Amino acid sequence: MAGKRKGTYKIRNWRQYNESLVERGSITFWFNEDVLADWHHANQRPKVGHPFVYSDTAIECVLSLRELFRLPYRQTEGLARSLADLMGVEVAIPDYTSLAKRAASLEVSLEVSKHTGSIDVVVDSTGLKVFGEGEWKTRKHGVSKRRTWRKLHLAVNPDTQEIEAEVLTENSGHDADQVDE
Repeated sequence: MAGKRKGTYKIRNWRQYNESLVERGSITFWFNEDVLADWHHANQRPKVGHPFVYSDTAIECVLSLRELFRLPYRQTEGLARSLADLMGVEVAIPDYTSLAKRAASLEVSLEVSKHTGSIDVVVDSTGLKVFGEGEWKTRKHGVSKRRTWRKLHLAVNPDTQEIEAEVLTENSGHDADQVDE
């Protein structure tokens, strides 16, 4: 039975296939002209201390890169500098300390959609393994730390695919016990 493999696919156009693989790594960034125009802070209100150099829009722009690539602040500053250089944009990039301080003070409001009336939800759970000191120590030294399981129950709106509610329970918790009638 060694001759037949499941799911094999014969590639006929290698040039197109290779180009599609290369395109997967392609990334394009652009700064909106409005963002570039509002890059520096207006500093209209006199405050105690050093005035802001960069606008909230500039800080949010760089912090969105940080969130997108899950980078620390220093690497975010380096990425933003290199992107500005590659795009030929003449803007000064906020340093990592400014990013960290302004990120703490920025109030970003995420709009949560309000539901009127009843909605249908799909409830499902997944098991989460919780351990003490790790699998390696257990295998290496035979230390039998008691491992436990938790269940994460999610109520998902199938129309919008948003998570409406979540509950973390012991392993004995059942989906039907977590919702009202």
